[in-house]
Amino acid sequence: QVQLVESGGGLVQPGGSLRLSCAASGFTFSAYAMSWYRQAPGKERGRVARISADGHTTGYPDSVKSRFTITRDNPKNTVYLQMNSLKPEDTALYFCAKGRGPSYLSGDDYWGQGTQVTVSS
Repeated sequence: QVQLVESGGGLVQPGGSLRLSCAASGFTFSAYAMSWYRQAPGKERGRVARISADGHTTGYPDSVKSRFTITRDNPKNTVYLQMNSLKPEDTALYFCAKGRGPSYLSGDDYWGQGTQVTVSS
């Protein structure tokens, strides 16, 4: 079955960086787009990055554009989220998600359990 396991979260000071990883199994990783989402307490879950199956196309909301970068390593079945210039408002539980198809515009159908990111001094 589809499994998505996130890692790399933690406590970081404002202005710092973290790299999240998501190890995928149970499906042909290279055939599907992938996304990262986040959810802060009391807020809805929102997508922060998405990448096409071939890794050539990415998309970000304005809130993280130029600070976050999504990449993937298809031979390793892993998607990454590099987060720079972190702000306290980036504090959230971060999830990776499997797309319904290869396009980065496809919806998502499976989510991992998440990894906590806390930005605080």
